Amino acid sequence: RAVARLGARKAATARVPVVFDPRVSRSLLGHLVGAINGAAIARGTSFLKEKMGEAVFAPGIEVIDDPHIRRGLRSRPCDSEGVASRRRALIEDGRLTTWLLDLRSARQLALAPTGHAVRGTSGPPGASPANLYLAPGSASPQELLADIQDGFYVTGLMGSSVNGVTGDYSRGAHGFWIERGQLAYPVNEVTIAGNLKEMYRALVPADDLVLRYGMDAPTVRIDGMTVAGR
Repeated sequence: RAVARLGARKAATARVPVVFDPRVSRSLLGHLVGAINGAAIARGTSFLKEKMGEAVFAPGIEVIDDPHIRRGLRSRPCDSEGVASRRRALIEDGRLTTWLLDLRSARQLALAPTGHAVRGTSGPPGASPANLYLAPGSASPQELLADIQDGFYVTGLMGSSVNGVTGDYSRGAHGFWIERGQLAYPVNEVTIAGNLKEMYRALVPADDLVLRYGMDAPTVRIDGMTVAGR
């Protein structure tokens, strides 16, 4: 990986398709978790606060939280408050189906807890998923790249400027420039930007999901992002 990045250049600023390697695509799920956390919904500080039951992703997209995966990193029969946990599709056919609720946020929203309470070493519990993953699509990573004339393949992200209230997204990145469906040359010192609401609607997953961590995603493609370089 280090050798492949030798001679990296800056890319010209452009609005292009961006493809996220699985090592970084799971970070997009992290922003989703923050946006559907019951505490954020109760405070009114989430860009998805009015989206319950609505299409957030494209049709066919599913985001699953499964606390019963055999040998899963975060598998558990119940949450930290004793509420039974179960497999849930947080996103089903592109639609948002649930918040992540512990007892406190459930009470604030007058809803039932969802079994997502997690207790740390200090402070009260908060809500967090167990084994979360973006379900794979039908296309291979190579097929996602095939029709891209110019684009950016992200292998690493640096820093974070993500507004949880508006969904505005801006992060430093490095990876490879895509030309005519192929990785052409290494790129560094660029910023990728968009808005998470639009990014989620445009997201297309590949078929290469591997369940390895507590939060996993396959390669994903998002069209229409801004890559800011030289």
